[in-house]
Amino acid sequence: MEDKKILIYNFAKEVFSDKGFKDTNISEITKKAGVAVGTFYNYYPSKEKLFMDIFLEENEKLKVRCLKSLDLSQSPLEIIRHMLTLNIEGMKENPILKEWYNKSVFEKIEQTYREENGLQTVNFLYDSFLDLVNQWQTQGKMRKDIDSKTIMMIFAAIINVDTHKEEIGLEYFPELLEHMTELIMQSLINCPE
Repeated sequence: MEDKKILIYNFAKEVFSDKGFKDTNISEITKKAGVAVGTFYNYYPSKEKLFMDIFLEENEKLKVRCLKSLDLSQSPLEIIRHMLTLNIEGMKENPILKEWYNKSVFEKIEQTYREENGLQTVNFLYDSFLDLVNQWQTQGKMRKDIDSKTIMMIFAAIINVDTHKEEIGLEYFPELLEHMTELIMQSLINCPE
């Protein structure tokens, strides 16, 4: 039975990568996997659930690669700047993760996923990065008066700004993101007495 679930997952990942979420249908996935459409529903309640499972796995792989490439001897500002750059580049290069930038589609996927799995299940925080923030706080390199999880949400907000660059103005966006990140990081690393 688990073999069929793995087949569906792997072929769905392939089809989603080739065609995107919107242009992929369940029957196409099941045909490639060699299973009936009804079999799909034995493992996944919806196309959105399957896509989000794949998205979250790809997102986790990207975060691990990003974290491994960081030089932790750099300042928190340089590390965050590098992490955000690697994250944005990685999301744009991966066809599954690139769907994040398709707002109308991703909002629907995320809403359905939350309804099927609970409100807290879509969490884009970097759990291992949370340890680094805690370490910086202990070393006095980052403010202690702001909870480390809140700091992680601040980083998530910076990443989310990327999905609004058209509204901000493409001609302003790269410079805006750079200044915004620097201002936020300066605020976080200038620890109040």
